[in-house]
Amino acid sequence: MRFQGVSVAGRLSRLGIVAGCLIGLASPAASDHGIALHGTPLYPPDFEHFNYVNPQAPKGGTITYGLLGSFDSLNPFIVKGASARGLRDGGLGNNVIESLLTRGRDEPFTLYGLLAEAVDMPDDRTSITFRINPLARFSDNQPVTVDDVVFSLELLRDQGRPNHRSYYSKVTRIERIDDRTVTFHLGDGSDRELPLILGLMPVLPKHAIDPETFQETTLEPMIGSGPYRVTAVEPGKRIVLTRDPDYWARDLPAKRGFHNFDEIRMEYYRDNNSRFEAFKKGLYDVNPETDPGRWRTAYEFPAVADGRVIKDVFTADTPKGMFGFVYNTRRPAFQDVRVREALSYAFDFEWINANLYGDAYRRTASFFMASELSSHERSASPEERALLEAAGKTLPSAFLDGSWAPPVADGSGRDRGNLRKAFQLLQKAGFGSTNGQMTDSAGAPFEFEILVVNKDSERLALAFKRMLAPLGIAPTVRLVDSAQYQRRLQAFDYDMILSTWHVSLSPGNEQSFRWSSASAGREGSFNFAGVTDPAADDLIDAMLAARTREDFVAAVRAFDRVLLSGHYVIPLFYLPDQWVARWAHIERPETTSLYGYRLDTWWRRP
Repeated sequence: MRFQGVSVAGRLSRLGIVAGCLIGLASPAASDHGIALHGTPLYPPDFEHFNYVNPQAPKGGTITYGLLGSFDSLNPFIVKGASARGLRDGGLGNNVIESLLTRGRDEPFTLYGLLAEAVDMPDDRTSITFRINPLARFSDNQPVTVDDVVFSLELLRDQGRPNHRSYYSKVTRIERIDDRTVTFHLGDGSDRELPLILGLMPVLPKHAIDPETFQETTLEPMIGSGPYRVTAVEPGKRIVLTRDPDYWARDLPAKRGFHNFDEIRMEYYRDNNSRFEAFKKGLYDVNPETDPGRWRTAYEFPAVADGRVIKDVFTADTPKGMFGFVYNTRRPAFQDVRVREALSYAFDFEWINANLYGDAYRRTASFFMASELSSHERSASPEERALLEAAGKTLPSAFLDGSWAPPVADGSGRDRGNLRKAFQLLQKAGFGSTNGQMTDSAGAPFEFEILVVNKDSERLALAFKRMLAPLGIAPTVRLVDSAQYQRRLQAFDYDMILSTWHVSLSPGNEQSFRWSSASAGREGSFNFAGVTDPAADDLIDAMLAARTREDFVAAVRAFDRVLLSGHYVIPLFYLPDQWVARWAHIERPETTSLYGYRLDTWWRRP
């Protein structure tokens, strides 16, 4: 089921999804087993398991993950604190807290029954109805009820993270049909993704949560309906999950082949070097790798040579997203787009790639890189131009014809031509050079801080600092621990950071949380750049309202052009593949999902 080198549309057609049906042309039947954002679900009502799992995977044993950073909270739904990973996804699976529906990973955005055994969504998407599975239980053996569902929505709407508050406030009315059935009414249905967002809403136990203290950090384990319980916690260092032998959903089709370990241990490390040394000693079992230099040269220890450690390479057929230096445009120094563009000319990707990463990376030129959603090397269609015109946005020609790309340097680390262009842009923005130092019109030096959270980011930031030196700019690079970094991130207390925005094949409401004017001043949002562009707001609305595939792609590409033209980020680079090293006693399915590997489908060799 791996279709490498085939377009997403081509791959989906091989999977049995007709390209013309990718957008919801017909509503699911009442009480259906699943819903799709675009089209109909790939898997039929009587499916037995997802194609990317091993339904015969043995149960048992322990897996240990090595994680970077620290944690001081077991509540992943609030702004305060640094939450432990692995309770609610975070790349490790929804082990403790579950939702009404669960995502199928061989489709752009399709959901199947979990806590809800059935779902009904009309074609106009003005409402969605869920019927709770009568078997659904929390780990304390209390049944999951409609009251829990309503309680969860209202609690997260009023006290949860900003993204939850934004999503769930769009519900205009809640209707309890009976003890197992609830309908959420959604206004005019213009947000066609919202019903699916509600399907992914975490369901919390009303009987076990005090709303008065919900927003406070806690190391008290939360009760959930998932396959694992938190059984041991060492604050900031370790968390242990134990599989519930009475897990209510273990035989559901959407859960076969998942959650195969009896115990999951998550060990936290302060830096990548100590973490990697622990992996070499067998102190944890699986190591996703993102450093090309380490992947190329550091995996030459004896356990790799004799086959006790296996290096896997996976290909995900999803957009590569954006990793870059992010300007905080709330800061006066970065409010002029010419300043933001100027600094991008100083960054020499070619030197960085060759000297730090062995030429393993590719340059990012889109927020939806390497996908049909990207505007890179694509001229704007008439539909895109109409959307931009309606949004009142006029773009430079390079962004309209798709020819824009980040500056290409000569690999010297101080490309004279690019530095000259940078200096000219800074001059136009009112800056000049005084005794070799870049100063503003008042004579104040151009100073800012790059905030980083680990040694790898520090190395990259220090290299960029050296590249800015010929311009007379000397930023401060400040390395802080993960707890302090998280606090400063939530309060937008930084000048520049390194950040990654992962994207799916169906971008939607999360883009508002990252780029909308409403999120720019909302503490805890992912609008790290402080974007307040009405055109971006309009194009997010166009994405959510799109009824045809053509309209959806046009809206996303136009949105991509607007973000790129704002120079909110210095785009950096991406790896074409996913790299994971594992000790050989950890095994995995042969087939990989559209989104790449899934750790919650792996198992331990008996």
